[in-house]
Amino acid sequence: MPVRLILADDHTLVRQGLKTLLESEGFVVAGEAADGREAVRLVHSENPDVIVLDIGMPLFNGLGAALELARAAPGVRVIVLTQHDEEQYVTEALRCGVKGYVLKGQAARDLVHAIRRVVAGDVYLSPGVAGALARAYAAPDLPAATLSLRERQVLQLIAEGDSTKKIAVRLGISAKTVESHRTKLMQKLDIHDTASLVRYAIRRGLTHA
Repeated sequence: MPVRLILADDHTLVRQGLKTLLESEGFVVAGEAADGREAVRLVHSENPDVIVLDIGMPLFNGLGAALELARAAPGVRVIVLTQHDEEQYVTEALRCGVKGYVLKGQAARDLVHAIRRVVAGDVYLSPGVAGALARAYAAPDLPAATLSLRERQVLQLIAEGDSTKKIAVRLGISAKTVESHRTKLMQKLDIHDTASLVRYAIRRGLTHA
């Protein structure tokens, strides 16, 4: 049976290029998504073997989607495809259950290999992120792993400039609940103003960027 995939990237041309590449290698692209929320929905409806996620997507970025899928669909292997080779992105991806980390500049060479490796049960990292991973192991742990899935969603939307009311509408929760999550975020991260929250989200790769 051919490996079935979901592609999630907010750039249509990128998805089209990936689809052409992967189908030429015998994979089946079962669906495409332009944001993390749609990607999660497609995984539940299509039950693919692998999902390829861009990190920087609107509504629900790739790492947030990966974290939700690790909990709700653990049998699906998640590969992130990104331009970011910094250690905070690599370590955050691994914390979120990602099995493959491929740099966009190396996608033509690495992505097919990454898919085959993760389907076989391995973890695949592009050679370009080896240094970042080594630095991360030598550095102290950071508190992002303590954030709940909902807190990560709220943090992303705060960092992207959404108002409390707009966040509430997007996530289907009350404005009071959004404010509660904001307060808990600040307490957990020892951050006391919105601008610092935004800077933290950018450093950790938790925004649509």
